[in-house]
Amino acid sequence: MMLPKAAWSLVLRKGGRGRRGMHSSEGTARGGGKTPRYTNCYAQRHYPMPEEPFCTELNAEQQALKEKEKGSWTLLTHAEKVALYRLQFNETFAEMNRRSNEWKTVMGYVFFFFGFAALVIWWQRVYMFPPKPITLTDEWKAKQLQRMLDMKVNPVQGLASRWDYEKKQWKK
Repeated sequence: MMLPKAAWSLVLRKGGRGRRGMHSSEGTARGGGKTPRYTNCYAQRHYPMPEEPFCTELNAEQQALKEKEKGSWTLLTHAEKVALYRLQFNETFAEMNRRSNEWKTVMGYVFFFFGFAALVIWWQRVYMFPPKPITLTDEWKAKQLQRMLDMKVNPVQGLASRWDYEKKQWKK
């Protein structure tokens, strides 16, 4: 039976099937079996409710807002509700699911390296490779074909079988 990724991480985090991150016999490296702190700049979609809020150190204005939160929520303005949300979480789900433009950077690097490789290959062809051998010229190939026809190479099924020796042209 396959458990979803979040369930497996919860089982492993609580030490149900095994212990992770052990550095000593006292406990885990993170300490106390808590989930990792919610301090990274990217929220985790598979674990949306952290044990600790995003902002733990509050200034005077934020503390006053937290005291006002304990009262009726109908007295809070929309901006105050958003500010309270931002104290608890770094990003909304819409911001987490927003597409990034990282693909443009990756494609830029890919095209840059393709262009650089093409320049290296061109430079090698111009300055490093020797000139083409004489046997690859059109004149040499024509002479070689004429010599093969004169020698009647492969007269049954090959080249000479397709040449008309009386008319001096290819058979149709």
